[in-house]
Amino acid sequence: MEFAVGDLVFLKVSPMKGVMRFGRKVKLSPRGIGSCQVVQRIGQVAYKLDLPPELEAVHPVFHVSMLRKCLGYPSRITHIEDVQDIEDLSYEEVLVTILDR
Repeated sequence: MEFAVGDLVFLKVSPMKGVMRFGRKVKLSPRGIGSCQVVQRIGQVAYKLDLPPELEAVHPVFHVSMLRKCLGYPSRITHIEDVQDIEDLSYEEVLVTILDR
């Protein structure tokens, strides 16, 4: 897999089993840190990424196996911080069609 400079990619969170670089891996935890922009191609299989500020302690060069192509538009990606909690999660059922008598 190859990426061009300017492509958006997701960074794989847990590349090796047992390694906890980005926190504990649980069932519904995110599988990738997204969407980072490719800044430079280094060699044949390494890429330098423009990482978010909260990951400034992480080295910005990654192997191609740790990257996944970001399919879709970056404006449609919802960040976890933007999601608001809703106190009442109930909903109203509306009859659409009677299927049987």
